[in-house]
Amino acid sequence: MCGIFGVINSDHIPINVQTVARATQTLRHRGPDDEGYLLMDIQTGSFESTSWNNPGLEQRIRTNWNTEYNLAFGFRRLSILDLTMAGHQPMSSQDNLLWIVYNGEIYNYIELREELKQFGYVFQTNTDTEVILCAYHKWGEACLKRFNGMWSFAIWDQRKSNLFCARDRFGIKPFYYLFDNAEFVFASEIKAFLSIPGIKKIPNNDLIYDYLSANLLDHTADTFFDGIKQIPPAHYLILHNGQIDLHRYWDINQNNSSINKLNEEQVLVDFYHLFEDSIRLHLRSDVPIGSCLSGGLDSSAIVCLINKLLFSKKILNPDIVGERQKTFSSCFEDPRFDERIFIEKVLASTGAEKNYVFPDVNQLQKDLNQLIWHQDEPFGSLSIYAQWCVMRLISTRGVKVTIDGQGGDEILAGYHTCFDYYWNMLAKKMYWSKLWREWNDYQIAYSVPLSTIIARTLRPDIPQIFIRQARHKKRSGGFGSQILGIHPDFARNYRNRNMEAISTTPDPFQGYLYSLLTNQSIPKLLHYEDRNSMAHSVEARVPFLDHRLVEYVFSLPSDLKINHGVTKVALRNSLKNILPESIRTRRDKMGFVTPERAWISQELRSLFIDIFTSGSFRDRGYFNITEIQKSFDNHLRGNVDLTSLAWRWVNLECWFRLMIDNRGGI
Repeated sequence: MCGIFGVINSDHIPINVQTVARATQTLRHRGPDDEGYLLMDIQTGSFESTSWNNPGLEQRIRTNWNTEYNLAFGFRRLSILDLTMAGHQPMSSQDNLLWIVYNGEIYNYIELREELKQFGYVFQTNTDTEVILCAYHKWGEACLKRFNGMWSFAIWDQRKSNLFCARDRFGIKPFYYLFDNAEFVFASEIKAFLSIPGIKKIPNNDLIYDYLSANLLDHTADTFFDGIKQIPPAHYLILHNGQIDLHRYWDINQNNSSINKLNEEQVLVDFYHLFEDSIRLHLRSDVPIGSCLSGGLDSSAIVCLINKLLFSKKILNPDIVGERQKTFSSCFEDPRFDERIFIEKVLASTGAEKNYVFPDVNQLQKDLNQLIWHQDEPFGSLSIYAQWCVMRLISTRGVKVTIDGQGGDEILAGYHTCFDYYWNMLAKKMYWSKLWREWNDYQIAYSVPLSTIIARTLRPDIPQIFIRQARHKKRSGGFGSQILGIHPDFARNYRNRNMEAISTTPDPFQGYLYSLLTNQSIPKLLHYEDRNSMAHSVEARVPFLDHRLVEYVFSLPSDLKINHGVTKVALRNSLKNILPESIRTRRDKMGFVTPERAWISQELRSLFIDIFTSGSFRDRGYFNITEIQKSFDNHLRGNVDLTSLAWRWVNLECWFRLMIDNRGGI
């Protein structure tokens, strides 16, 4: 896992190499183990690189050094595979015609390396980076379909005068770029751009409206900074002769139902083998590995299977693993937010080592500016602070790789909103007896009135304008056409944006899961995961997002995701006798959460009030100040819960002060 930066001037203007060094150093937290640079004249092919016995290049780049180079790569390395200097980047092909900077892991690199050897390729390292270079040399852009992993990389192809940039199927690893039709700049994080003199920090009002009104982030190729974009997941970009071409190389088949012809027993066997194999590949490492354990179904399943692979099948060097698997959990003394009763069951079942952290609101206030800076963009909830604390704990324990459970809820319908679309699908297909049984099972399990269940079944078909009005009524007590707290003039320009569109498919349930995976849920969760882990120089891996597993689960019939009021049926039923039964059958879910409502109403109360009454908050033009102050006072009295919305108001203002105004945050 690493930090990458690059710039190429297609109009042949020389690059300011000090700028390259400065931008690369802003990414040091992503790769504290090594630093590397490439400088090239793309017309002649002449170059200098830190990998070519040029030990003084880093120092010269940091000084006022004028060059004629018009391409530069910068790199910060977090050493995970092949810890020797053989893994140094930028890395070149043996003929120096291909150069790469790469962030991520290709988990099937060993298998690909053996395949490429049969075509005559000779490898000088044990890295997956060299495998990417050779795979691109052999198969071109089609190499992406052969990779299993997470990646963002850029390859300069001197043969074609092309810059080939790509991002993994789900966007686990970030890739941002800025292009003005002459200069193309890319980086792992937005803050690298902000270190460049002359870069204008202009807020993107489209994204700000989506965030304030619907808590959407990373749902488009745009960012909160106007002009700075990201390569969408499952896309690659080619820069040639000053022109950008963007292509999608992978997608999910939402209408594949061939698996319905197989019996359930075989489906569960196949699911289990895919899931286990995904975890096996994700355990490939030359450094210590740990696991995030929330006590929920997904993280518990991963921890239990890791334990089996590590100590029964012994797939890793014991010196790397240690005597016991290390797990890391966020806990609270308040039982409403504490999962230790479930965590301890997993620990008792596996014998894994526990490492607990207790997020504290006083420490949060000290960490808040750093948290916002590392995230680059506003975020939707203070719950990510629990993950931040877990990643910090992992780093202090000397662990460099962690396995996490992101993706399980999205592919296996783990959220309660999934029931709405499942019932809606049953109604549309007129499976009336099945629908009635599902309603009844859900009503018994969760004590929800039938009238509420019916209303939720109809919700997917209700136009967004009516849903917004209902939200406004619930929050403020009166009907309104815009979201509470947004200035009417700002809302008037953006209220017709189609922000929460579900994928158009004959099956609304499949369409909803697809949307969760591609634009509503997973993109922002992966954003949080990447920034929180890399802030502490930890690599986070997510085996539920192995593309083989995702494709298989999307081909399953719906009742292997939801059935009898139970979610994640395939996962639960395939892990009998592996998971503790009380966890395998539990229906509630929490994850890494924080008592943010209590924090906002108590310890953070004065901070929120100070922001709401500040001149900068008033002058932004985004907020209805009178409405916000009135509604927040109502929130403090306990009459309404505005936790999420109030945080977005405050977080946006803190982000402006820190990232746009350069005021140092709060």
